[in-house]
Amino acid sequence: MNQLNPLSINPLSINRSINPLSLVVHHVRAWPVQSQQGARRNAMIAATALAARRAERQDVEDFFAALKPAPPHRQLPLAVHR
Repeated sequence: MNQLNPLSINPLSINRSINPLSLVVHHVRAWPVQSQQGARRNAMIAATALAARRAERQDVEDFFAALKPAPPHRQLPLAVHR
């Protein structure tokens, strides 16, 4: 039976959590972490989109390469007379 005893709660910790300055400090300290997580999420989304575009571009290039025949191989003369 783990119930909280109301008398065992430190009143200073309650007061500190209500203090507006502590809320500001908390948000300022949490900002770099949240910013990094947001940047990482955006980078992953961008990388996924770029990979999809690269794969689609490769598919289109392969399709067009299969449509046109390869150019005939021309052999240049060994000596050119001027």
